Amino acid sequence: MADKKPWAETTFERNLFRARWLMAPFYLGLVAALVMLLVVFVRELIYYVPQAFIVGEGHMGSDGAILAILSLVDLSLAGNLLLIVLYSGYENFVSKLDLDENHVDRPPWMGSVDFSGLKMKLIASIVAISAIYLLKSFMNIGKPGHPLDEAGLMWAVIIHLTFVASGVLLAVMDWVAAKTDKH
Repeated sequence: MADKKPWAETTFERNLFRARWLMAPFYLGLVAALVMLLVVFVRELIYYVPQAFIVGEGHMGSDGAILAILSLVDLSLAGNLLLIVLYSGYENFVSKLDLDENHVDRPPWMGSVDFSGLKMKLIASIVAISAIYLLKSFMNIGKPGHPLDEAGLMWAVIIHLTFVASGVLLAVMDWVAAKTDKH
């Protein structure tokens, strides 16, 4: 006959398991952050759209349009990143989302992104955001009102390459871990 756990141990373990719900407010905060990002996106869109239709002085050229689009893409990537962390984190650490598995709007990755997958999506998004920032910085070189900041550009490149190297190293570690026998 198997020994039964003491009452104190069972109670402690149940309460420890329930403690995962302390993460729920964090995910609610990320929803608020997504709303904040939406407000910034709409504000940027309202700022840039009229400039595209101005003819003559103060009009938006092709470089300006590319920079505006990159800013909007950057915000979109940050929003995607928030959603990935929000859904995956909640499902991995708090509770499964009670949604119909075959719902037409359910993203295919939902419910299948483990911590390793979340980590890779996170670093890929950070690398993309960093690359967009770097591209915007390079496109502003030589433009009026944008003095050349060689040290700033150098650090932006170093930081971007650090993100890229981190992503590659994380991928290699995951690959090695997948090839290693489980103990």
